[in-house]
Amino acid sequence: MAIANPGAGTTQALRRQVAHDLGLADLKSALAAGWQDYRAQPQFGLGFAAVYVLVGLALAWVMAGRGDLFSLIPAAAGFPLLAPFCAVGLYEVSRRRERGLPLRWPPVLGALKGHGDQQLLAVGVVLFVAFGFWLMIAHGIFAVALAESGAKSESLAFLLTPSGAIMLLVGGGVGSIIALAFYAATVISLPMLVDRDVDFLSAIITSFAVVRANRTVMLAWAVLIAAGLFVAMLPLFLGLLVVLPVLGHATWHLYRRAVQAAPA
Repeated sequence: MAIANPGAGTTQALRRQVAHDLGLADLKSALAAGWQDYRAQPQFGLGFAAVYVLVGLALAWVMAGRGDLFSLIPAAAGFPLLAPFCAVGLYEVSRRRERGLPLRWPPVLGALKGHGDQQLLAVGVVLFVAFGFWLMIAHGIFAVALAESGAKSESLAFLLTPSGAIMLLVGGGVGSIIALAFYAATVISLPMLVDRDVDFLSAIITSFAVVRANRTVMLAWAVLIAAGLFVAMLPLFLGLLVVLPVLGHATWHLYRRAVQAAPA
């Protein structure tokens, strides 16, 4: 897979386009615009969210069938890491609505290929590798905690022991750091790769620049996304049929506010 090397000039130009004045009002505006996009074209949001829900249910069914409950916990916690890539099609829907372009499934699905240069695919691979990496770390934390406690069983009762509580605390802390790092890398880069013909490294650098320049607002957006996805996953993932599309469309509008239009 060919990966383009970002030029210093391109990266610096993108950094100069980053807004430094995002406020909580921008989050409210992005959510309102995201809701409007979802209501105007619900078939796309429902379609992409349904795929995400079915994958989540299949993953839960396989792990529960194997009796691997301690894999189910980190998998459920890390599953939202895959949500940004599933929202790529939603970014394209919002982009097309914004520009008055026709909305049909072929061009919307075509956005998943990016601009034909495999840059979006590269980010998708990174996200899936991150998900697998998180599962391996979670298994390691659990194995250490189980060995330290001397427990013979992998029942859920272990979670009520001091070792189980420490395991949840450490695992939650490590998972939060991983999730925050990948949020900072993808929250702006994925909609940018849909919108512009740039390499994925430049897009990720720009994403980190937006988060660094607007720490409070972007952290608030991360908390809102995490809380929204968590609550939506509780009723058999069905809440994601609404929450995921609205957050996906809203992220597009936040990107458009955070990164100024490229010079003509």
